[in-house]
Amino acid sequence: MRILIADDEPSIVVALEFLLRQAGYEVSVARDGDEAVAKLERERPELVLLDVMMPQRSGYEVCRHLRARPELAGTKVIMLSARGGARELERGMEAGADLYVMKPFSNRELLERIRGLLSR
Repeated sequence: MRILIADDEPSIVVALEFLLRQAGYEVSVARDGDEAVAKLERERPELVLLDVMMPQRSGYEVCRHLRARPELAGTKVIMLSARGGARELERGMEAGADLYVMKPFSNRELLERIRGLLSR
């Protein structure tokens, strides 16, 4: 299974990439919203870990783009954000996210959530 990590924070990208490769997933990385859209279109991953605050396009914009594309309808989205609160969660779900996870997060918990979402 392919997972796209879309995040502009190098330390998070390195940690997630290592975690997911160890768990047996194919991983690619996008460092901003425009690159995330291009990789979604080209690679068609099963899941994207999508940071809310990125250069070029926000995670919300990327998620709305993805949900507007019928050929990407099966792609699962987990939004990652340091921003908390009910409003941010609501914005993520309105954009089309399947899950919204707050940073910092437990790697083990995130991996369990990924597995659960991909098994649906």
